Amino acid sequence: MRIPISAHPVRIPLILLAAAEGLALFSAPYLAVWVRFADTDYPPPTHGAVWPRGLSFAIVMLLSLVATGLYSDRQRARPLGVLLRIVASAAAAFASCALFFYLVPPLFMGRGVLGITVAAGALACLCVRAVAARLLDDSIFKRRVIVYGAGRRAEVFGRLRRRTDQRGFLVVGFIEATGDAPVVPRERLLPAGCGLLRSCRGLDVDEIVIAMDDRRVAFPLAELLQCRLSGIQVVDLQSFLERETGKLRLDVIDPSWMIFGSGFKRNPLRQLSGRALDLLVCAALLALTWPLMLAVALAIKIEDGPGSQVYYRQRRVGFEGCEFEMLKFRTMAEDAEISGNAQWTMKDDPRITLVGRVIRKLRVDELPQIFNVLKGDMNIVGPRPERPEFVRELSEKIPYYRERHFVKPGITGWAQLCYSYGSSEVDALEKLQYDLYYVKNHGLLFDLSILLQTAEVVLWGKGAR
Repeated sequence: MRIPISAHPVRIPLILLAAAEGLALFSAPYLAVWVRFADTDYPPPTHGAVWPRGLSFAIVMLLSLVATGLYSDRQRARPLGVLLRIVASAAAAFASCALFFYLVPPLFMGRGVLGITVAAGALACLCVRAVAARLLDDSIFKRRVIVYGAGRRAEVFGRLRRRTDQRGFLVVGFIEATGDAPVVPRERLLPAGCGLLRSCRGLDVDEIVIAMDDRRVAFPLAELLQCRLSGIQVVDLQSFLERETGKLRLDVIDPSWMIFGSGFKRNPLRQLSGRALDLLVCAALLALTWPLMLAVALAIKIEDGPGSQVYYRQRRVGFEGCEFEMLKFRTMAEDAEISGNAQWTMKDDPRITLVGRVIRKLRVDELPQIFNVLKGDMNIVGPRPERPEFVRELSEKIPYYRERHFVKPGITGWAQLCYSYGSSEVDALEKLQYDLYYVKNHGLLFDLSILLQTAEVVLWGKGAR
C-alpha cells in the first residue's frame, strides 16, 4: 500500500519505519547528554534545550539514510549491506552536524556528545530495522487485488519477476472477462456466477484492476460502480502498473491513456522551482568539487600528454529534440571513434583510458555537465541525453521514445536509480519506461528524492561502466 505524498507515491511500511527511526534518533541526544555528564554535579550547558538538537540530528540522519538508499522501494541489500549503509549514513551525519552546529552556534553540540549521539543513533537504526524485519509481516500492508481479465493484458502480472514490483499488492485471483482468451493459469481463475461485489467481499479485496483485452465487449459497468460505491477501489491496468512498478509499461499503455490521464504537467511554478534547484545544486557542487575537477584534469594530462584534450564535447539530443553540445571529462582514447560511427559503450571497453575507468566508476566524468545546467541545456534531474544517431535509430524501433524529450535531460535521473547502465536497444527500452514515468510525474519533491538517492549510486558504484 502506498500514500501519494508527491506524484511519486511512498509505501506505508517505509513511512512507519521512518517514523520509528526518527523517534529513536530524536531521543539519541538525550541519551548522549545523560551518558556524557552522568558523573558531574552540575547541569551541562546543553541540558536545558536538547530538543532542537535532537530534531536537527534526526532530520540530518534521516536524510543520510535516504541518500544511502535505505528508504528505497528497490533496496535489496543483505544485512551486511544494510550495516555498511547505516555506518556510512552515520559518518555523513556526523560531518554534516559538526558543520551545521558550527554555523548555527545556538545549536552547538560538543564533540563528545555528538559522537555518542551518532553512535547511539546508528545503533538505534540497526535495532529498529532488526525488530521490524523479525516482527512485522509485510503482507499486512499489501493491497488485496482482483484482476478483472484473464487474457493477454492480464498476463502481464505473470511477467512481474522482481520482488520490488510486487511489494505493494497481492493478487488473490483473476476473473475471466467476456471476449478474453484465457492465458493465466486455470487454478488462479475465480469461479464465475458469484457476482463481482460478493467475490470481493468474500476475499476481503481492496482493489479491482481492469485488465480486459477488449472493453467494448460486455464491460461490467453496473457491477464496477456497485463495488466503487461500496468502498472498493477500481483502477485501470496502466495506472496500477505505473504506481506499483515506478515505470510506464510500454506493453500496456496507449496514447489515449497518456492524453486523458494525470501528469505531464508543465507550468511556470514548476519551471521556476526546478531552475532554482538547478542553480542551488550547481553552486554547491562547484564549491565542493572544483579541487577534484582540477585534479582530474591534471591526471588526464599526465596520462595522455600535455597536448591531449581534457574535455569531451559531444552532440546530444535535449529538450523537445533540440541538439546541444554536452561536456564531459574525456574518458576514452582520443581516436575512440576514428571511423566516425557512433558506438555503444561496452563492458570493459578497451577504448577507455586508465584515468577514464576510475572517474567513470566514481561518476566524476559527469561533473563538467554542471556548466550545461548553468547554461540551461540540461537540468540536474532528468532523462539522460542520448546521441542523435541513437535517438533516430531507437525512435524508429521503440514507441514513445521521442516523448522522453519533453523535459530537459539531466545529470542524474529516475532511470539511473532504477536500472543499471544501458548499452543496447533492450536496455534503452527498459530505461525509457522509467524515463516516461519521470516525464509524467516530475516535480520538486520527486527531484529532491532522486538527488538524495543518487548518493547511493555514486558511493556503491551502481551501474558504472
